[in-house]
Amino acid sequence: MNACKRPSYDSDYRDIPALLPKAGNAGSNKNQSKPITMRNTVQLMGHLGNEPELKKLESGQHLLKLNLATNERFRTADGEWQTDTQWHPVVVWGKQAERMAAMVHKGSGLLVEGRLVHRRYETKEGEKRTSTEVVLTEFFLLAAKEAAVEATA
Repeated sequence: MNACKRPSYDSDYRDIPALLPKAGNAGSNKNQSKPITMRNTVQLMGHLGNEPELKKLESGQHLLKLNLATNERFRTADGEWQTDTQWHPVVVWGKQAERMAAMVHKGSGLLVEGRLVHRRYETKEGEKRTSTEVVLTEFFLLAAKEAAVEATA
C-alpha cells in the first residue's frame, strides 16, 4: 500500500492566536475588541451523488435529504495522483426544502452552508447509532457535473 502525502493545514491556523483576546485581559479595557464568538459553521462545495429525497412528515413539515460528494486530489509517495471522495449528508427543512427539491437533482453542483449536527438514536432493532449531518442554512447552485466537464473540454 502506498503512503499518501496529505497537505498540511497548519498554515491555515497561524493567524488565530493574534485574533484571540490575551489571557487575563478579557473585558479589562473598554477600547479593546470583544472576544470572538465561537460558531458552528460549515461550508462545502460539491455535487449531489443521488436524487434528493423530499419527505412530508406527520407534522406537515418538509424534510429534504441530500448526499453531497466532495473531492480532494493529492499525490501519493510514488507521485501518482489520487482522489479522495467524501460523502456528506445534508438536511434541509421547511419551505426551503420544498424550493430546493424543485431546483436540484443528481449531479447538481452546490455550495452549501450550514451547521454540523451530531445525533444519537436507537434503531427499531434496538441498535445505538450516531449520525453527523449538515443542517443547511444557505445554498448556491453551481454548474452541474456534466456541464463542468464539458466546459473544460
